Amino acid sequence: MTVTEHAIMVAAAVLGTMGTRFLPFVLFPANKPTPPLVNYLGRMLPAAVIALLVVFSFKDIAFLSGNHAMPELLATFAIVILQVTLKNTLLSIAAGTLFYMFLVQTIFI
Repeated sequence: MTVTEHAIMVAAAVLGTMGTRFLPFVLFPANKPTPPLVNYLGRMLPAAVIALLVVFSFKDIAFLSGNHAMPELLATFAIVILQVTLKNTLLSIAAGTLFYMFLVQTIFI
């Protein structure tokens, strides 16, 4: 790639990033109330995204063969327990991921 093409790529990335960062402040200024649809989406989308990730995580698992999805189920159970007790999403996901990787690489080889 030429220097010009690199510059165009960097400029496009900068404009795209800055646009997504600044656009909400332009569309929803602090002195005006937030539209009800945006408030609704802010409440509902996190749960929808988590549900989508759970479905995506379990979609290719063969429950009737191999280890019967034991590492996935154990890691999911650990994540749920950690989230209910500690209420720290980042810690729950990180610990569940580490626990899953431990299970897959040591116990359920």
